[in-house]
Parts: sequence; structure tokens; C-alpha cells
Amino acid sequence: MAPSVRTILGITSLGLVLRAGRSAIDAPVSWVAVSELQDPTPYLEGGELLLTTGLRLGDDDWDAFVERLSRAGVSALGIGVGLTYDRVPPGLVSAAEGRALPLLEVPEPTPFIAVSRAVSDLLAAAEYEAVTRTVEAQRDLTRAALAPEGAAAVVARLAGVLDAELVLLDPLGLLLHAAPRDAAAWVDELEPEIDRMRQRGPRSSAALELDGMHIVLQPLAPAGRVRGYLAVARKASFATADLALINVGVALVSLAMERSVGTDTARRDLRSALLALLADGTPADRLPVAGVGWDELLSGPVRVLVADGAPADLLALVEQVEESDPTDGWRGAAFSDGRAVVVQPAAAPPTPPVPVAGTAAGTLAWGVSDAVPVAGLGDGLRQARRALAAAGPGGIRLFGDLARDGLVGLVDEEAARGFADALLGPLESRERGDLVASVRAWLAHHGQWDAAANSLGVHRHTLRYRMKRVEELLERPLDDPDLRAELWVALAVRDRDAEHTDG
Repeated sequence: MAPSVRTILGITSLGLVLRAGRSAIDAPVSWVAVSELQDPTPYLEGGELLLTTGLRLGDDDWDAFVERLSRAGVSALGIGVGLTYDRVPPGLVSAAEGRALPLLEVPEPTPFIAVSRAVSDLLAAAEYEAVTRTVEAQRDLTRAALAPEGAAAVVARLAGVLDAELVLLDPLGLLLHAAPRDAAAWVDELEPEIDRMRQRGPRSSAALELDGMHIVLQPLAPAGRVRGYLAVARKASFATADLALINVGVALVSLAMERSVGTDTARRDLRSALLALLADGTPADRLPVAGVGWDELLSGPVRVLVADGAPADLLALVEQVEESDPTDGWRGAAFSDGRAVVVQPAAAPPTPPVPVAGTAAGTLAWGVSDAVPVAGLGDGLRQARRALAAAGPGGIRLFGDLARDGLVGLVDEEAARGFADALLGPLESRERGDLVASVRAWLAHHGQWDAAANSLGVHRHTLRYRMKRVEELLERPLDDPDLRAELWVALAVRDRDAEHTDG
């Protein structure tokens, strides 16, 4: 929550004095802006503490100035004394009091930057508190999802976290759970909106206001099939962190409802939800993993593998890992962003099971991360995805190999080969066979003519002539850094192809 004007006034080191607008000092402050413009409102978003010395404002300007600030939603006005004005102008005090705009006197010894820094510190502390609160809430919601009462426990916990009223409805819009119980009173009012959501499809959601209540209505459709609806309502509007928690709650309620019917899919989905929380930075020791069999896995360093391929092959992979002997080193598997993610102890060999039962050999592409601590699972997942992007169809790439392979290792082979042929082709006719070798030597010696010429066994003037011919054929100057980089890449591609041919 953003600090209020009252909180800022309470910072004694600033020496701020309230001169008007006491009735509005609980207004939140989103930022501090400094301006000497007569009309700064085009550059404001609302919620600011605006600081000024009144340099361009006279006694006849205060009413219009304060009115503009009020319309723009400024939370408070601070005027520095000791520069333009020795004391706060009475006309400004009167105008601010008339529009209930908190007016703060900033004493001469207090620089505006000190006020800005103090408010910035308060905002940073508030943001950190919000993040911490969100992580704690995610942990509690996940624990509730694994409780015997499942969905009802998540609904009750989310209602407490958000200080809101929640109702869980079945696919027909009939009440299943309400927290608190009297929240059921407004269920009937949701029927028209639920009818509209049915027409829009299972991925639609809604945000509306009813009788002064802000309401978020989300479908519970974990596999594209609507199992019900979750509605969250309260008088205060929902912040971004609140909406994120609602989304987590919707996912966990959906999974809890699936788990209640005892499906294998529900167990995999629950693992996927836990994996997502881990990847987002939720500490592993705060997640109730006992119900999904990851206890041993999450006790030490791990390696993340991401596989891509046909959905049926990915499902076969996850099922194989689920059923494998723990001594094989394959402990945890889940789905994330349409791909299969396997988590294994770091001591296990960094190679995937090949072939995966039920799939043709080479149909899955793999990316493998370096060993990471459990707290860095999100980093491991990102590493594996980057390695996967460089793997190619049916290939396997280790994240640690990306740097060793150099820039060319990140480029698609066919695309790179076509690029090299197009760039070097004009230099490779029979009568120009020495041009490519000259370019290679010149680049290898960083454009030093004598050193490059000596390596070729030619006079430096001969090399200069050849490079001039290169510029004419490519119609670009060699002092263009882009051309030098492109030539280097093209030659590296040729070297890679030559190595593959020799191998």
C-alpha cells in the first residue's frame, strides 16, 4: 500500500508542516514530482506529492493553480519557503483549504531531493511488503489446495487474504461454497454475467461493479472444460497483486476440484502448479510437496530439462518419469507452457531418457540446464528453455555448451549456411579464390596490414588491393563494423560445416 500524506508528515527529519487540507491527509501518495510550471498537470498521472517554490506563481494564480491540481488528482502540494516566498502565501492556504488539498510547508533547510528520497524509500518498502505478502499467500493457498476439503479451503483462505467475499459456483451457476457464508446473498445477481461468459467461451472472464462492490468473475476451466466459476467481491478495487492472487486461487481451486475426482491428470496438473510457483521464486521449503512426491528431489541441487515435441509424446514422457524407479534419477515431471519439464538431482547424468517409451526415437527436442540450487529453479528453467531454443528438432543442447559453441552455435544451421553462401559467394569465383583467405587473415589480425600480409606470404600492398576488391564486390566499406561482424560469422559457419564434414 502506498504511503499516505499523514505518513510522510510523520517523517520528523523532513520538518514538513501541514498548512491546509487536514481532512485529506490519509490520501495515498504514488510519487513525488517537482515542477515550477504554472500548469504541470499534463505531466502528472494523479496521486503525486507535487513540490514547488512558486517561482512562476503570484497571489492571483493560487485559486486556478490549486483547482488544476485537484482536477488532476494530486494527493498533496508542498511549497518550499525561503526562496520565492519567505512564508506560505495566505492565498495558497485559502485555496488549498477550500478544495481539501493537503498543503505542506517544506522548510528552507530541507531540499526537495530529501523529500523525494524519503517517499521513494517508503514506496520501496511498501512494494517489498506486498511481494512478501503475495509469496506468503501463494504458499498458504497451495497448502489449502492439498487439504482434504480442497476447493472450499482455498476459497476460505483467499477470502481472508484479500479481505473479500468469495463464492464458488458449479457449471450451472449454483452455489457450492461461500466465504463468508452471507456472501451467498448476491449469487443470483451474477447469473446474467455468467450467461454472457458461457457465450464467449471457457477462457472468458469478467470484471464488474454491483451495488458498490468490485467483482472479478473467473471460470474454472483447467482443460478447456468449465467446472464452475469463482467470484471475488469487495468494496475496494483490486490491485495488480490482488489479481495475481485471484489467478493463483482460480488455478488451485480448479486443481483441487480435479483432484477430488481422483484423476491422474489432476496429479500432474498439481505438480505443474507447484513447478510454476517454484519457478516464480516461492521457496521450496514453504511448499507442501509431500502430496506429490517431490520431497527428496527438493532437498538439494537440481538440474532442469525441458522437452518439446508432439503433445502425445510429451505426455508419454511425463508418465514415464512418473513411473520410473527413483534410482534412475528421474524424480519430478510436469507441464509448463505446453512443454514437459523434468527436474532431477544434480548428481544424475545430464542426459534425457532416450528413447521415451511410446515415442519414436529423436522426436523430442531437449534443453538441459546447469546444476542450480532449488532456490534457483526459476533460473534453471530459463537456462533449459534457452538451450532448447538452440537444440533444433530432435536435438539435445546443454546450456553450458552455448557459450563454448560461440555465437554460431545459436543460429539455425540451414539459415546460417544460406547467409554465408550469399555473403561470401561473390568472393569465391575461380579467379578470386584468394579473396576469402585474405578476408580471414585480415580479420584474424584485427585489420593490421603487415601482420595479415605476412601470414599470407604477400606484400601489404597486395593485401590492400585484395581488400579494396572485396569492398567493390560487396559494395560496402570494410570500416563498417556490421560488415566485419557479418564476414566473421560467415567464416565461422564455413568452419563449422568443415568440421562436420571432416567428422
